[in-house]
Formats: sequence, structure tokens, C-alpha cells
Amino acid sequence: MTLPAAAPMSVVPDETSPPPAGPPPRVVDVGLRVAGGLVAVAAGVLTGVVELLFATARIAGQLVGVSVLVAIAANIVLSWFAHEAVGRRWAVALPAVPWFLLMAVSAVRTSEGDLLLAGDNWVGLAMIVAGAMTFAVMGFRQILAPPHGASAPPAPHG
Repeated sequence: MTLPAAAPMSVVPDETSPPPAGPPPRVVDVGLRVAGGLVAVAAGVLTGVVELLFATARIAGQLVGVSVLVAIAANIVLSWFAHEAVGRRWAVALPAVPWFLLMAVSAVRTSEGDLLLAGDNWVGLAMIVAGAMTFAVMGFRQILAPPHGASAPPAPHG
């Protein structure tokens, strides 16, 4: 049995326009970095609010430290994201500054007497310390990290 003759087909895709050459234009790159920075700032505020809400979480009447774990995990992710999105070592400050401001404001009593984070809430205090230490460690790691594209120093012989 023979198959009918088919029209010749090319395995190369039809290219109607040439692919872009080189990296994206500078305007696009800067725009994406600014957008990433804005997302990092907004995420710093959002995670701070979520952590404050979890700071009063109770099980059987006892405070549970879930907000401490959320603060550590979220601040690690935020620090990494900010650095990757903006591409600068100082970018860890983008989510850290609004987070710190939110924590400071939450510990101040309003004129009506309201207080988001009381001094007798061990979870809230641990959350602030753990979150601040996480941002500090992530920032310190960014400072000590070699620049992108830098090669590691040669290993000593001996």
C-alpha cells in the first residue's frame, strides 16, 4: 500500500517578522523595575496587616504564635522579591520601611484609646522582633552577596 503524495512541507516555522534583537528597551526595563518596587511596597503593607490580624489569634483562649511564622516567611519572600524585581541591593528597604511604619503605628494608642498591638501580647512583640530580624538578615545577606555575574574567588591551593 502506498500513501498519496503530499505537498512538500517545511519544518521551519513561518517568520513574518524578525525576532527582537538584544535586551528590551531601557524604558521597558525601568518601568518593570518601578512596578516591581511598587508591588514590593504594597506587599509589605499587606503582609503587615495580615500579621497584625494573626497576632491576636487564639486557640482555646491561648494566644498562638502563627503571626511570628507568617512574619518570618513573608519577610523572606518580600526581601527576595524586592531584590529580584528591582535589581538593587537596597531594594530590601522597599517592603521593610512600610512594614516597620505599620508596626510602629499599631503600637501607639489612638485618642479614642484604641490599640492594635498591646504590650502584653507576647505574640505581637515576638512578631515585631522576628520580622525586624528577618529584614535585617536579608538586607545583610544582600550587602555581602557578590554582584550578579561576578565569579567566585579561586580556591586556595594547599
